[in-house]
Amino acid sequence: MTDILIVEDNTELSGVLCDFLRAENYVVSTADSGEKALSLFEKYGARLVLLDINLPGMDGFAVCKRIREKDNTPIIILTARVDREDKLNGLVLGADDYIEKPYDIDILIAKVKGIFSRRLAMDSITDGDITLNLSDSTVTRGGKPIQMTAKEFELLHLLMSNKGQLLTKEMLFNKIWGADSESEQQTLTVHIKWLRQKIEDDPKQPTHILTVWGRGYRWG
Repeated sequence: MTDILIVEDNTELSGVLCDFLRAENYVVSTADSGEKALSLFEKYGARLVLLDINLPGMDGFAVCKRIREKDNTPIIILTARVDREDKLNGLVLGADDYIEKPYDIDILIAKVKGIFSRRLAMDSITDGDITLNLSDSTVTRGGKPIQMTAKEFELLHLLMSNKGQLLTKEMLFNKIWGADSESEQQTLTVHIKWLRQKIEDDPKQPTHILTVWGRGYRWG
């Protein structure tokens, strides 16, 4: 999953911001239109979205609204639009912050770090005796630690954070491995099998990771 998705049609500004964030060891993707941003978000997800308003085609307000309808990913609007009405609109649509251009890159990075540290510090998901801790990427069952690979952890996180929802095989594969990955979808099946062996009482009759035949999986 991408750490930060930058949605900005000014390629020079996007490139500079991308370089600064990657220097801080964030995984960064960029999109120069609202439509491309939503496509990337659907395929790969993001832990934070930095969003311009003035975009070709679908504007940033529409992108913010679409993301917020389905996801609580933090969104910071970065824009040259300084009207009070625009700022209120962005916040009402669900943006977590509204920063006017030109902005101080050091202050922006400090805000980004603050969002990540707060989110990781408070984020944990518990279902029954299974707890997933995002702060240190660990999983426990009945209080006992379960060893997980990075991919297993990401897969479990997606499933647990979307309890009861069907997650298609294609969506899971694209978000964890990426559409351009050299791996095959069979990799997903193998990882599901490994997860079941670690968290299910009976991996052959799972009660947590349920198969929706021909479509995907859901967390029961």
